[in-house]
Amino acid sequence: MNNLKKEIIITGFGGQGIILAGKIVGMASALYDNKESTFVQSYGPESRGGFCSAQVVISDKTIDYPYIKKPDILVCMSQGGYDKFIYNLKEDGTLIIDSDLVKSNIQREEYFSIPATRIAEEMGRKMMANIIMVGFVTSVTHVVSLEAAKKTVLESVPKGTEKLNTEAFIKGYDYGMATLKSREKKASGNIGA
Repeated sequence: MNNLKKEIIITGFGGQGIILAGKIVGMASALYDNKESTFVQSYGPESRGGFCSAQVVISDKTIDYPYIKKPDILVCMSQGGYDKFIYNLKEDGTLIIDSDLVKSNIQREEYFSIPATRIAEEMGRKMMANIIMVGFVTSVTHVVSLEAAKKTVLESVPKGTEKLNTEAFIKGYDYGMATLKSREKKASGNIGA
């Protein structure tokens, strides 16, 4: 990330680890990438199943205001979160969705999707979809470095789950790298094997 300022909203429902995902991105940038960052969380009165979001601002300079009106990056892990924030996304902003949980009704030229929840279920841990998504976001946006994100994941997950969460992060990261590579091939006209 070359600086400017990046404003990120991660949204979903309670129980998905949305707040943890936001904390990981913000902490990774502040602790290991030497950036300034702020973090604001928002959630409904329900502890599970209700709406929640994490707002992260990352910058090389002092951040004067932590609340986001028009995100540069919008990460949606629920249809309700998508419906609430999609019209706020900057015109040239990056949309990232969990493809099994969110259906985009907007015609955007480019957005990124990953079946994060399905990948987590295949790993036997649906609760790791947020870590898969953090890996994916890291690879497709470069908003934080790979090393910073990996270290922060290890420091943020419950003891005894570090190995599984590292695997989840890498699965998301690799999925993102494969997505980018596929797009490069299409752009250069090399479609196929």
